Amino acid sequence: MPGSIPPMCAKDFEELPRRSTVTNGALRAAIVGAGIGGLCAAIALRSRGIEVTVFEKASQLGEVGAGIMLYPNSLRQLERLGLGEQLERSGARIGVGSEYYRSDGTPVGAIVTTDSSGWNGMYGMHRADLLRILADALPEGLIRTNHHCVAVSQTPNAAELFFENGRTFDADIVVAADGIHSQIQDFVIEPTQPEYSGVRAYRGVIPSKLLPHWRPRAHQVWMGEGKHFMVFPLRLGTLLNYVGFVPTSDQTVESWSAIGNRDELAAAFAGWDPRITQLLKQVESCFWWGLYDRKPLATWVNKRVVLLGDAAHPMLPHLGQGANQAVEDGVALAVLLEGVHSSGVESALACYTRFRRKRTDLIQAEARRNGLRYDSKHADLKLRDQEVVDLAAFRRSLYDYDVEQAALSIKKSS
Repeated sequence: MPGSIPPMCAKDFEELPRRSTVTNGALRAAIVGAGIGGLCAAIALRSRGIEVTVFEKASQLGEVGAGIMLYPNSLRQLERLGLGEQLERSGARIGVGSEYYRSDGTPVGAIVTTDSSGWNGMYGMHRADLLRILADALPEGLIRTNHHCVAVSQTPNAAELFFENGRTFDADIVVAADGIHSQIQDFVIEPTQPEYSGVRAYRGVIPSKLLPHWRPRAHQVWMGEGKHFMVFPLRLGTLLNYVGFVPTSDQTVESWSAIGNRDELAAAFAGWDPRITQLLKQVESCFWWGLYDRKPLATWVNKRVVLLGDAAHPMLPHLGQGANQAVEDGVALAVLLEGVHSSGVESALACYTRFRRKRTDLIQAEARRNGLRYDSKHADLKLRDQEVVDLAAFRRSLYDYDVEQAALSIKKSS
C-alpha cells in the first residue's frame, strides 16, 4: 500500500495562505520539487491556464551542478514557452566538430547535432543557468522554499500536502518532481531502491581560455575499455564541461556536489588521447556522482498524485536525455490537463502515464545499452564503432519527436 500520512494531530498543521477560489474553475496544481522538471512543468501548466504553486525543501534554489545538454526534442518546447532568447544568451550552441573517438584519439564518427530537418537545436547549458532561466519565467512568490513535503492525503475531490514546517496545502493535482529519491513516490507506489550502475562520474568545468586550441562548438566523446570521457562547451563557449566515467566496486553517492579526487580522475585516463591528458592537467578540483537508474515502475499515478522526471523514470546519462525527458513530461502533462475539470483529473493523469511510458521506457533501456557501447563491452571494437555510428538514426528519431503535437493528437482522439 502506498504511503499514508504519519500519525499527527490536526493541530500540528496549519493551512498555507491561499488565493480565494478561482472563479473560472481553473485547476490548482502543487508541484513538489523546484529542479528542472518541476520548474518546466510549472511554466507549461501556467501557459495552459492551470494555477500552480511550487514547493522546494531547500532554503534557496540550488546553484550546484555542472553541464547538461539540451537537445532538439526539448529545446523546441522551451522555445515555444518563450525561453529561446534567454537560452541563447546563456548556453553554448553545439555543432561543428562534434565527434566520437577511441581512447587513443582515433576518429570513430560524427556526433548527431541536428534533427532530421537539419535544425541545430542543441545547447550545452550550465545547470545553474538553466534553473535561473526557468525560475525567472515564473511570477515572484510562486516558488515556496523551506517546504519539505512529508505526506500527501487524498479525498475523491482533492489532495492535501503536509509539510515538515507544519503547514498544509490543498490542490486538485500533486506533481512529484522531487528526483530519483522522491519521497512523494511512496504515496504513488510501493517504493523501490535505485539501481547502481557500477560507474562513478567525475565532472567539472574549466575556462576554455586555458585550452585555446580546443574545438569551440564541439561535443566530443572518447571511448575506452570500461570507461569513457566527454567534453562540451557551456556559457557561450567560455567554459568547457568535462565528465569522466569510471567503473568502481563501491557505490558512490548520487549527488551534484560530492567532492571528487582530481588525482584519481587523472590516473584513470593516463595514456589516453593527449587532448584529454592535457585538459586534465588544467583541473584543480572536481565533483563526482554515482550513476543510478531504476527499472520502469508499474505506475506513475495514484488518483491525483503523479510522478514526473527522475521521480518517474530516472535514466543513466548515456543518451543525455534525463532533463530533456523531464521537459517533455511537463509539456505533455500541461496539454492533457488543459480544460479539464477537477472531476476529470484522475482520467487525465492516467492518460498522461500511458502516453509517456512507452517513450521513456525505451530511452531508459537504450541509455543503459549505450553506456556499455561507450565502455567498449565488445570483443570487436570495429563492431562497437559501427554500432555507435549506426545509432545516428535513433538519435534523430529522438530529436524529431514533438511531444506537444503528439499529446494534442492523443487528447483529440480520446
